[in-house]
Amino acid sequence: MHRLTPLVRPLAAPRARLFSRSAARRKDPWPLPHSPEHLASTATPADAPPPSPLPRPGERVETLRARLVYQSRKRGTLESDLLLSTFAKEQLPAMGEAELKEFDRLMDEPDWDIYYWATESRTPPERWAGSSLLEKLKVHARNEGKAVRRMPDLS
Repeated sequence: MHRLTPLVRPLAAPRARLFSRSAARRKDPWPLPHSPEHLASTATPADAPPPSPLPRPGERVETLRARLVYQSRKRGTLESDLLLSTFAKEQLPAMGEAELKEFDRLMDEPDWDIYYWATESRTPPERWAGSSLLEKLKVHARNEGKAVRRMPDLS
């Protein structure tokens, strides 16, 4: 007759931990925004040249506005998407052509730079130091009215 092996094994001595206790292994690979690690890891070098925008000769103002609405919500980071898309929904309809082009130049900057300039966690470079558009974005980011914001619908 064939003997069946029991399904329950006797208790064995505890095994050694398989997790490393070194600092490199414990470091969070996705630090939270506004943490010192995130601020350091997302900083654009000071000597980096400003981004060069794509030329769009003959683009109509309506097309520019529609493109900026779309680009403001499709940035790549949720924080920037939420901040810029809600700003665009509130501000873009009232912007003139010059201010739309300034917003277009701002959208060429890296996501985390825009986010941290708007939340005043980093000082913007000289090219954005006196920008009234960036000041409006800072006021929007403060959300002094404590509005609950969500991603606007594309319509």
